[in-house]
Amino acid sequence: MKLQVTQENLNRALGAVARVANSRNTLPILSNVLIKTTNNRLSLSATNLDIAITQYIGAKISEEGSITVPARLMQDFVSSLPAGVIDLRLEDSKLHIATDQYKSVVNGIMADDFPVMPEITEGKSWAVDGASLKRALQQIVFAASGDESRPVLTGVYMHTLDGELFVTATDSYRLAEKSLGKNSQDVQVLIPATAMQDLLRIVGDFDGEVEVTHDDQQILFHAGDVDLVARLLEGKYPDYRKLIPSQFAVSATLKKADFVNITKVSSLFARESAGSVTIHVDEETQQVSIRSIASQLGENTATASAKVTGSGNITLNSRYLLDGLQALTGDEVLFGFNGKLEATLLKDTTHNDYSHIIMPLKS
Repeated sequence: MKLQVTQENLNRALGAVARVANSRNTLPILSNVLIKTTNNRLSLSATNLDIAITQYIGAKISEEGSITVPARLMQDFVSSLPAGVIDLRLEDSKLHIATDQYKSVVNGIMADDFPVMPEITEGKSWAVDGASLKRALQQIVFAASGDESRPVLTGVYMHTLDGELFVTATDSYRLAEKSLGKNSQDVQVLIPATAMQDLLRIVGDFDGEVEVTHDDQQILFHAGDVDLVARLLEGKYPDYRKLIPSQFAVSATLKKADFVNITKVSSLFARESAGSVTIHVDEETQQVSIRSIASQLGENTATASAKVTGSGNITLNSRYLLDGLQALTGDEVLFGFNGKLEATLLKDTTHNDYSHIIMPLKS
């Protein structure tokens, strides 16, 4: 292998793929990145056996070849180099890296031992707008669980219902659902939230269409010059739709900024009580107030004006409430609930494609 590549392109590609490489794995090669010439382009790949990311970049290739080198070392080294052209040359299993001022040799492992995710040969394919997918992931992924004892809840559920594609995540205390519009395919896939976090980084600056292909075992997202493949999680996702209330005994419509502010202030006094705050919605005064008590520090009540129907109290986790409010995109928010122990709904008044559910705490 012999080629020339710009420092900017190589650094960007390493940044995209190297984070997947796992130095704590029992297989040493999984802490490496695969550098390979493919169809007159350079591809860089990394995998942890559950997720694999490949980025393609332009390069001036004199000789074909492939090698795996330590991902962390390669990323730190290339990011330290000045902008300009880098020469890469492979001799035996040693990668020679040279610029005008630097000359280095990195010991590698032959590419034959690098695990490759199997190709999806008979799967379903569809496409989704990159900007829409990015927004959906920003509004959804944080709601997935980090508790490995319930693996189904550590995933993001993509599924179609009545010809509409939805993305959903829940940790059983809160739930977020986003519609991505019409989709003619029958989609039912459960993707690890960690893979979706990587996908969010990939589509961060990508405005084109993301092509999606999946079978029963894995899913491929193709966004421009980057491919992400993830193994699907097994298990049946809970029937969450019955949790989403359609009517409310108590509802309030208020400015999102006001709701965020009174929640933030109240959360300061709620640290002792694991973030617990009590929200009072009052039809007579047309106000929403949040009360929090800290036995050591004191107490706080913060109030905002709202359009209110019905009156009632509900106790919520202030961090979950803030997360939900900040995921909304509009300037005005609908906040509704039925009883003290029933699910609470947050929704934009202008966008009907996103719902955020928070389960109440026992007051």
